[in-house]
Order: sequence, then C-alpha cells, then structure tokens
Amino acid sequence: MENIVLCQSCGLPLANEEVKGKEKNGLKNDLYCKYCYDDGTFTKPNMTLEDMKDIVSTQMKKLKLPIYTIQKAITILPSLSRWKNK
Repeated sequence: MENIVLCQSCGLPLANEEVKGKEKNGLKNDLYCKYCYDDGTFTKPNMTLEDMKDIVSTQMKKLKLPIYTIQKAITILPSLSRWKNK
C-alpha cells in the first residue's frame, strides 16, 4: 500500500509538486499545500481548527464526496501537525 503524504494543515493529499506550498526562497514545502502555506507562512495564520473543519467540509461537499469520506477527513484534522498542540 502506498504511503500518502497529507498537508499537515488541511489533510489534502500532496500527490505532486504542484500542490505543495512554497517557502520564502521558492522551494517547495513537503508539509503543507499551496492553499494553506505560501511564501514561508500560513495563508490564514489566525485560522482555528474549527475554521479548518468548516472549510474542509464545505469544499468536500462541493465535490459531492460521500458523507463518510467528509467525516473521516474532519476526524483526522486534530492529528495533523498544525493542530496537534492547539
């Protein structure tokens, strides 16, 4: 089974270089996606875990993903690096 790397903020699979966020020096970041992290910082630094849960749920519903999949994604968010100690 393939080990899938997830954005440590929103849980988006970091399946290719194009979806990865960037550091200030332009290098790709292997922990966060481009929607959560750009230019060496979080795109929404004041976001809370509850805010992220709402965003992830809304985006997944727009994609018409099954409720089970959405619930599973929401459940893993607190275990991701950005939210672990908050």
